[in-house]
Amino acid sequence: MGKLIRTGKRINEKTQKMIKELGRDMKSESRLAAIQALIPLGLEAVQRELQLEIQELIGQRYSRGGDVKRWGENPGSVYLGDQKVKVPVPRIRNIQTNEEVPLLSYDRLQSPQLIDDMVLSRVIHGISQRNYETVALQVPETFGIKKTSVCRRFIRASAKKLREFMERDLSGYDIVAIFIDGKFLAENEIVIALGVTMKGEKVLLGFVETSTENHIICKQFLNGMRDRGLNLENEILFILDGGKGLYKGVKSVMGEKAVIQRCQWHKRENVVSYLDKDLQKFFRRKLQTAYEQPTYDKAKKRLDSVKKELRLINQSAVASLEEGFEETLTLHQLGMFAKLGESFKTTNCIENVNRQLGMHTDRIDYWQNSDQRQRWVATTMLEIESRLNIVKGYKFINELRFAMKIFVANREMKKQSDFECAS
Repeated sequence: MGKLIRTGKRINEKTQKMIKELGRDMKSESRLAAIQALIPLGLEAVQRELQLEIQELIGQRYSRGGDVKRWGENPGSVYLGDQKVKVPVPRIRNIQTNEEVPLLSYDRLQSPQLIDDMVLSRVIHGISQRNYETVALQVPETFGIKKTSVCRRFIRASAKKLREFMERDLSGYDIVAIFIDGKFLAENEIVIALGVTMKGEKVLLGFVETSTENHIICKQFLNGMRDRGLNLENEILFILDGGKGLYKGVKSVMGEKAVIQRCQWHKRENVVSYLDKDLQKFFRRKLQTAYEQPTYDKAKKRLDSVKKELRLINQSAVASLEEGFEETLTLHQLGMFAKLGESFKTTNCIENVNRQLGMHTDRIDYWQNSDQRQRWVATTMLEIESRLNIVKGYKFINELRFAMKIFVANREMKKQSDFECAS
């Protein structure tokens, strides 16, 4: 075997066995991809790979015969993960033609096939571009990758993620519920749509950057998702925080097919915000108890009782409670609160997405432009999506769709009846 570069760490038996099995069992391309992730143990694995190829070309060391011979070594470098590492490169030469014979494994290890994705992952997960070179110097043999190089690679990789996220086909998703909410990045708001499929899986459908949640932008946002194949012909439960722009935008696109559940947490907090601090805890508990009632009649009765108490204290709190009152009880009216209330009574599902997004974006003090913001959001969204859990109560989602069909049909019949009576 050729000269090995020492890393200052002993190779234990388990690691030696891992490398041995790696070299014996994996096919060439898969083996090379795995080697690129071994730092600093990959240094020795690289040498094994190079020597293995030489043995396949010319046989064991000191073997006689043949036109291809060993010819010393040259200094070189390969990529291990996203780091460029110095290695001695064995040479072989055809003595008949007097030509160097290239090592294909070395050529492939010189090509940083995975570097863009790995730089992208590290930057997104908290290694700032300014400090990247220091963090990357994990072994003495490593050349640090300069900040400008990291910036270019990150921009290239995140731009690819942005295109992937904003252009992906949504026709394969059968969506039964959509959460819509916004998160601020500096002065700009990113409005995000999170869908729930008939299997209970959460899917990030898209986002739009805006300065305000007005109905025109929300309408264009939903129409854009429909243009990418999202089926909006079925009844869909929309869980909203109470913003009038979002509400109007959803109704303008979906019409009667939109079944809207107002977030009970936002409504409760809006109501108690009108009260003195010494009363807030008391009424917060009363409102929470009312919303937790299993049926519509029981919940409405409790809420009416709370309204009577509030009228003696603060009329503005009463007006807040009455605004969108019925839509805070939509799940109760559907008869689904006991089964799916935990998942759909609040915007918690999308708030969790916003929280995870903030873990990556809140540390950025200055956003240069919209392109930068959207690249970061799209890249993080794709990362978050793979970790999202199935909604609680997903076994009852078929019942939810059936209940919404009946609910919408009854609502249309009532509207028609009211129209006929008025005529």
